[in-house]
Formats: sequence, structure tokens, C-alpha cells
Amino acid sequence: MASVALFVVLLLTVAAAVDGKETHIKVYWHDVVSGASPTAVPVARAATTKASKTFFGAVYAIDDALTEGPGLNSSTLLGRAQGTYVSAGKDALALLMNMNFVFTAGRYNGSSVAIMGRNEVANAVREMAVVGGTGVFRWARGYAQARTHAFDLKTGDATVEYNVFIRHE
Repeated sequence: MASVALFVVLLLTVAAAVDGKETHIKVYWHDVVSGASPTAVPVARAATTKASKTFFGAVYAIDDALTEGPGLNSSTLLGRAQGTYVSAGKDALALLMNMNFVFTAGRYNGSSVAIMGRNEVANAVREMAVVGGTGVFRWARGYAQARTHAFDLKTGDATVEYNVFIRHE
């Protein structure tokens, strides 16, 4: 009898988790490593990082702008991507992304989404996990797809389109 009760509780928990809202957000992430006011800065590196073709072992702290469109200075600022990324691939430029999309404007102002996962930069589409959230996105789970919109070989600055698919309460 106890096992039947436990099964019912688990079934109700799963049903409650499936219910909820689904939200799709499209933003542009601006990683600025150049100039007088970069938004991504190196904070650590391995002794071998400089000799590595993939910058293996480099750690960056980020506070990147999230905008509605691809223009950093011509589009509405929706928030910031704050966190870190680490060059974690020895043979391919693959980053471990650990960041929060913190919304400071628009309908999600005051809420955030936590994103974590592998980002192999050379791939056309990269997928990372949504592992949590706050505010409107409390109990968030889902995934984010990243596509490079622009990359400046001279400066290293990048604009990446993020499509974030979120299930939340």
C-alpha cells in the first residue's frame, strides 16, 4: 500500500513538472574582449595556455550585454550575461559556459536564467542546458541554442544569437 501511495505522489510530481509555462527568448550576446572597456576579461590561465591552439586553460569572467537585436549600440539592452567561460578543449575550441542571463528591462525585468554547458565555437549551432532561474523563471529548465552572428578576427569580439527555450512555473 505504501508503494502505491509513493507511486501516486511521484506521478503527481511529474505531472506538476510537465505543467507550467514555456517561454522562448531570443537575445544577442555581445562578448567584447577588446578596447578600453571589455566585457570579458581573462582571470586565470594555465602555464601552457599561450602555446595552445585552443587557449586551453584560459578562464574569463564576463558581464556581456544582451540586446534585442544584433547591434550592440543600436539595439535595446535587455540585460547582461554574467558568469564565466573556460577554454576546456585541448583539441577543439570548446568552452565551458557558466552564466546567468540577468534581465534588466522588458517583460522579464528582475528575472534571470542560469545556463551551463559545452560550447564548441566552430559548430554552427551549440546547445547548452538551462539549469535554473529566478523571478518569472523560478524552477526553470530547458536549453539554449547559440549561433555566431558575427566574429571580428582582428579584435576577438563576438556577437552570438541565443535562442533560449524555458519551461518554468
